[in-house]
Amino acid sequence: MKNYILAAMLLGAATLAKAQQEISYEVSFPNAVHHEAEISMTIPSVPANAPLKVRFARSSPGRYATHEFGKNIYNLKAFDANGKALALKQPAGDVYEIAQPSGKIKITYTIFGNWIDGTYSGFDETHAHMNTPAVFAFPIGMDNRPRTVKFNYVGKADWKVATQLKAMGNNVYYARDFQYFMDSPIEISNYKKASFEVKSADGKTQTIHLIAHAEDDETTVTNYANMLKKVVDEQKAVFGELPSFDYGDYYFLHCVHPTYAGDGMEHRNSTVIVQRTPKIAGYESNLLGTFSHEFFHAWNVERLRPKTLEPFNFTQSNISDELWIAEGFTQYYGNLTLKRAGFRTLENISRVFGGLVNSVINSPGAKSFSPVQASRYAVFADAGVAVDQTNQRNIFTSYYTYGAAVGLALDLRLRTDFNLTLDDYMKALWKAYGKTEIAYTISDLEKTLGSLTTNTAFAKQFFNNYVYATKKEDYASLLLKAGLVLRKDNAGKAYSGVGRLEVNEGKVMMPATLIGSPAYIAGLDIDDVILKADGSEIKTAKDFEAVTEKHKPGETIEMVYSRKGVEKTTKLTFIENPSLEVLPIENTGGTLTAEMKAFRDKWLESAVK
Repeated sequence: MKNYILAAMLLGAATLAKAQQEISYEVSFPNAVHHEAEISMTIPSVPANAPLKVRFARSSPGRYATHEFGKNIYNLKAFDANGKALALKQPAGDVYEIAQPSGKIKITYTIFGNWIDGTYSGFDETHAHMNTPAVFAFPIGMDNRPRTVKFNYVGKADWKVATQLKAMGNNVYYARDFQYFMDSPIEISNYKKASFEVKSADGKTQTIHLIAHAEDDETTVTNYANMLKKVVDEQKAVFGELPSFDYGDYYFLHCVHPTYAGDGMEHRNSTVIVQRTPKIAGYESNLLGTFSHEFFHAWNVERLRPKTLEPFNFTQSNISDELWIAEGFTQYYGNLTLKRAGFRTLENISRVFGGLVNSVINSPGAKSFSPVQASRYAVFADAGVAVDQTNQRNIFTSYYTYGAAVGLALDLRLRTDFNLTLDDYMKALWKAYGKTEIAYTISDLEKTLGSLTTNTAFAKQFFNNYVYATKKEDYASLLLKAGLVLRKDNAGKAYSGVGRLEVNEGKVMMPATLIGSPAYIAGLDIDDVILKADGSEIKTAKDFEAVTEKHKPGETIEMVYSRKGVEKTTKLTFIENPSLEVLPIENTGGTLTAEMKAFRDKWLESAVK
């Protein structure tokens, strides 16, 4: 009995000590109509032997570039335990310093937020939509301390809180540490909710919640949740089980309005999905793509996680070599599981595959830079903002499509050469690095592929050729195994490389030209004004299209253009349009064999048993 009493006393002492370290926030919305929220942060037990630095984040989970959240903070003040104002220094735009802190410190400030997406925050009379790093200050050096946040929304009786944070009662929510807190988005509104349960192979039941801040009725939201369940079931079948959500719940925080920015952003036990439609009703199928992609992240990224992102650094951009699998394979499966769930047709998924192949065969970035290099460029490309022109079109291919194309190639190679599937590979990675939450490196990915196939030479060759380098698989022969034909979309048609011409004040302006295209070789460049083509005046984009249609690959025309007010001429030689498409063989006049059909069905039809 004495041992039990001692244990209880020790547990109580530990709990009390933890509570004394707890950093607490309060949030209120007295001026939400003008997109402001008022925040206070109380930090107990502040050491007196060093200055206290408090700062705001510059980056956010799921984003890899910086976003400078401190720019929307003002009226920041600091107080001691007696309410006395403390002097503040501001050594950087998003950093504040108290020279001689002691005991308990309280920080208050106002935040402006009017951008509804997965990265920033927005406040108005209908809701408070919060990405945590965009809202909450944090003390440097106290990452292990737990956090609580209390929400006050006087006058908003119909508002409710939805978040993966642990509910403590009385509108107070808890996070075990800084990293978990910053990874927990929050939606407060008069939302509609529909939930469903999913059982894992071990018999454990968890609940998925659709939180819909949208102009839809309950029936629409419930029906949409039923659609989501089919997607969840297909993705669970890929890995064989659901992740173990921390409190047995997963939240889709879904905001829908035409004025919103639009986005999808994954988190450990939730995802933010913002979509620019009037409502859910009538748009269900189109909206599913973001849900499918983001939920797959519950395994791939949130638990099956690159070592380069551990721990996430909120003070800088987070560079990673592995986004081609973290985002790219997720992109591949987001589309594939929609097909398996019955929400995409064979023609739909064929167009998706055609787009992936086009992205790696015909983009200059993929010809010159590897998937690893594309992943690293995310620190500039991932919703990053630049005021100067970049050469991104020629040096970067999205790691989403690039990685998805690598996933497509690997899936087909495993099915063709080893009687295995990419599902088997994802299961193996999940068992080794996801379920165990041991962060992986690219060499770990290669090692797992070698073990799965019992062919380390194949794994080494695949990674050396298609991950570390720029070689491309023979997609045509691989796709044909499933009765899918890869062919030229506009065979025999002339192609100039002149992209989407823009008309500005009567001037027909060139966009950036792609390396290797006829327009690039002819010396045409961004902002050149096209005056004549083959003797015809060019006053609209359609005028140039009409000239192109009169010619064949190999023919040359004269182009007259103006650059910075100086008239110039050049010669442009057309080539055959390189654009590719993927079609079911039966749609091309070919024959779908029984072997092709069996391969296709095993790949694209439901994996739910």
